[in-house]
Amino acid sequence: MMMNSRAAFAALLIFFFSVAAKAQYTVHKMIQVGYAYQNQSFGEVGGRLLFLKNDDVIYRLGGSALMGSTRGEFAIMPKLQADVLLNFERNVDFYHSYYFLAGAEGTNKYIAPKIGVSLFGILDVTGGYAFPVGDALLNGKQMKGLNINFTLNIPTAFIHDMFD
Repeated sequence: MMMNSRAAFAALLIFFFSVAAKAQYTVHKMIQVGYAYQNQSFGEVGGRLLFLKNDDVIYRLGGSALMGSTRGEFAIMPKLQADVLLNFERNVDFYHSYYFLAGAEGTNKYIAPKIGVSLFGILDVTGGYAFPVGDALLNGKQMKGLNINFTLNIPTAFIHDMFD
């Protein structure tokens, strides 16, 4: 099972990088902070790369750390994620402020496909279902079931401009 999940994630990364190599994409770096519910509450801190050619389809790759308490013990899980944001509205600026989001996230304990909505690509609300990776446990607890995320993505250019 672990080998299949690694192969699937590697295929997903190859797909994203091949798409980025075929066209001239602009890459933006972002810092992400948020909340994740996966059988319990976690805080999330990490980074993302946003690949943008036009603002109809946006690709994002990211890595973060989920931090929380499981059965009274502090735990940290690494998380990798890949998202596609879609909005095909034309010539209407206000309606182009939201995106439909589809993607997947994976840790060493679970893999979760997800869907949701993103406002300006900055504030994300997503939900999905997590499938455990083999018999992996986090402090004796299996990470499976409903997966909910609220994430704030802060462009590093914005942070840089604040201090100039």
